[in-house]
Amino acid sequence: MKRWSQACFGLALAALSPTGASAAPAPERPPLTSVSHIAVYAQDPAKAERFYVHDLGAVRLPDPEAASGARYYVSPSQFVEVLPLPPGTVSLNRLAHIALTTPDAEKMRAYLAAHKVAVPASVKVAPDGSRWFSVTDPEGTEVQFMQPPTHLPDVPVNALSDHIIHVGFIIHNRANEDRFYKDILGLRPYWEGGMHDDHRDWISMQLPDGHDWIEYMVVGTPDTKGVPADMSAATLGILNHFSLGVRDTRVAYTLLWNGDRLQGQPETPKIGRDAKWQLNLFDPDGTRAEVMEFHAIGKPCCSPFAAPDPEK
Repeated sequence: MKRWSQACFGLALAALSPTGASAAPAPERPPLTSVSHIAVYAQDPAKAERFYVHDLGAVRLPDPEAASGARYYVSPSQFVEVLPLPPGTVSLNRLAHIALTTPDAEKMRAYLAAHKVAVPASVKVAPDGSRWFSVTDPEGTEVQFMQPPTHLPDVPVNALSDHIIHVGFIIHNRANEDRFYKDILGLRPYWEGGMHDDHRDWISMQLPDGHDWIEYMVVGTPDTKGVPADMSAATLGILNHFSLGVRDTRVAYTLLWNGDRLQGQPETPKIGRDAKWQLNLFDPDGTRAEVMEFHAIGKPCCSPFAAPDPEK
């Protein structure tokens, strides 16, 4: 009887122990290494093509995810996806989704599911062999996780820039967004700033396994979501943006100037609040393409940099 009781007690301990056979280990997060792409809508795809190919120097290739769209590659692994504006669209928003690169989309799907994030039942496989799936962040922005194909497309070096260093999008509630991007995905602070020294409206969060980042563009109030009712299409296009990294903005501007690639662009190079030289360009639908130097020339406003800069 004593021997039987000891055996039962041992089984009970094994069942309760986190190292027991019944306790499955939580899946580890696979790496998040870089920005993959940003997807935007275009009212006139032909005009968008001229901007992305002629002005930015990207290479147009078919879109394996959406036959009606196109991909504009700045490097073999990074691109802007342009989708036709759906008929009857009334929203000012031209952002379709942002996308981050991971070497294992299925492991990322399982990892997010284990953290109670709503995920699709399976990963999609595109004709080029890439694997991907999408979720929505706490405010409804679509975030795609892209596993690149084994064989990347043959894309020549882009003389303007071959590196998308960050993507930015509007948010309202930083705490809610941090629970997804920081606590679950592991992003870390890079820089915080705004138009005024005492307002942190631009929050840069760097990927955990690379130097690219996303940028929260804080608008509205924490209890709201979506595009504020009083926001113009032009302002929204400035906030929802992507950034091309360059070594020297003056060289980039000279290249664009001599190539007659600045038609209709209202801005010239300037030093941003993060103390980096930058040039703002706009596609025909108002989405901002920010040409930005990798490194600051001095002290930024508002906060110091908290992580390493991206490199070419």
